[in-house]
Amino acid sequence: MIKRNIYIMALCSAAMLFSSSCKKDLLNPVPETTVSIEFAFDSPFRIEAQALSLYGSLKSGNFYGGRYVVYGNLRGEDFINETSNLVTASDVWSMNLANSATSVKTAWAQGYLTINRCNVFIDGMNSKGTSVVGAAAGIKYIAEARLVRALSYYSLLQLFARPYADGNGSKPGLPLRLVGVTAQGSSDMARSTVDQIYTQILSDLNFAETNLPLTNTGNFNVTRAHRNTAIALKTRVYLSMGKYPEVIAEANKIVPAVAPFKATSGVPNDLQADITAVFKTYTTSESVFSLPMSTSASPLDYPGTQNSLASYFYFTANTPGTTEYSLNPAGIVADANWKATDKRRSLLFTKADGKRFMAKFTAPSPYTDWVPVIRWAEVLLNLAEARVRSTNTVDAQALLLINAVRQRSDPSTTLAPATVAAFTDALLNERRIEFLGEGLRGPDLTRLLLTIPAKGSAPSKGPTEAGYIWPISSEELSLNKLMTDN
Repeated sequence: MIKRNIYIMALCSAAMLFSSSCKKDLLNPVPETTVSIEFAFDSPFRIEAQALSLYGSLKSGNFYGGRYVVYGNLRGEDFINETSNLVTASDVWSMNLANSATSVKTAWAQGYLTINRCNVFIDGMNSKGTSVVGAAAGIKYIAEARLVRALSYYSLLQLFARPYADGNGSKPGLPLRLVGVTAQGSSDMARSTVDQIYTQILSDLNFAETNLPLTNTGNFNVTRAHRNTAIALKTRVYLSMGKYPEVIAEANKIVPAVAPFKATSGVPNDLQADITAVFKTYTTSESVFSLPMSTSASPLDYPGTQNSLASYFYFTANTPGTTEYSLNPAGIVADANWKATDKRRSLLFTKADGKRFMAKFTAPSPYTDWVPVIRWAEVLLNLAEARVRSTNTVDAQALLLINAVRQRSDPSTTLAPATVAAFTDALLNERRIEFLGEGLRGPDLTRLLLTIPAKGSAPSKGPTEAGYIWPISSEELSLNKLMTDN
């Protein structure tokens, strides 16, 4: 990987879809394949292309389009490493990361690259772009950028900062960069606190909720942000902060009090009758926000080799090779309460040697499975958990919500935990089953300051042990003289 200051970003490296080179031809001082920053916001076409490029940066295979989700799986206890390959994150799985690890450096770099692209775009819209497209379109574009920025900051927090529960957000968080950097000399910045980063995330999501459309057209209801996207993500963010009344307040904007639990406004998000459809059709109403992939090669529109979810977690006789991670036979697949008749069991694959693999993401190379960012099922379970934790009682609506998710795939089971402890245990297990392979297990463990369990040869990690959160990228420490390590 070429070492570079990740904050330096010429406009053409901001993932503009119409740009293919950053080099200036000295014989032709007006490049034909790039757009100078002075003219980047001169037309609606250029502005739309840049807005789409923000989603493209988010869905990079080194970030939310692949490896960020992979890391959330590997930090939990439900997968076993098959290859001991450092390139494919065996050190993440074994909880033994160094500052110079590829996983550490690429996640940090791509996360902040995405944030900076959002900042450059927001600055450009404020200075020029909004006057080109009009006030209504301009504020909508800025809202999209702020949502992508919020999700990027949130994702980096889950890896590189102490959980909010440790000190109520007072521990070191991340450098809070809100101004676009397009030239050298802007690397030094100290870490803001975890609480300050979350405050900015919520500010961005609140702005997005107010200024995004209620609905988009066609597939854009899944692939581009709308009002329900911002609300749904806020239920996740507040849950990560342990602010349960706020989770309830956000969810109540779109979740009805009784079944059927279909969104009451905006995009009509709802549970699909068949869970398997969510991972084949991609644009069902359950998918609040997903990252689409296709076979397009220019610009790259799929995660790439050693980044995709299918290449990490899926194996069949028809896809020869060694999948990197099998399912832990002592993990959630061993849960006796997860019945063989549960439809979610059909999203597992058993190899001839008895090893089992996850089969939610099964597209062959170039791996075009869409990556789910947040599903309606998560919004329902976020609300259920928050209701019980906020009142310390087993709430009637919480029981309806958890059973709506369970009975969608297992109609023969009714979950009826009698105590708060039993309910929260059942809720966390339901999340492990429902979101297996979707990257939520690692953040679920750390937000509650739970020990990350041992699996295979990988040791457990308690919340006070080194390695519970990631070290800071060695490149950041080298470039940013005000940065401190974890």
